[in-house]
Amino acid sequence: MAYVIAEPCIGTKDTACVDACPVDCIHPKKDESEFNDAEQLYIDPVECIDCGACVPVCPVSAIFALDDLPEKWQSFAEKNAQHYGR
Repeated sequence: MAYVIAEPCIGTKDTACVDACPVDCIHPKKDESEFNDAEQLYIDPVECIDCGACVPVCPVSAIFALDDLPEKWQSFAEKNAQHYGR
């Protein structure tokens, strides 16, 4: 079970989660070329180790365990995976 970044991240892109992630699976980072064009940050579902370190640092409560993802944001699980070509 991976974590998913959902709608509250759109337009916010606070990178506290990027800094908290021990396996570097949240992108784009501020120093990556696609950061300015991305509407949100994304978690790689394959690289995510399900540690949950990103959840408490998100200032807009946009990160959910896949099993806890609200129904209205279910499409974000696929959106995160597609960002990484998964």
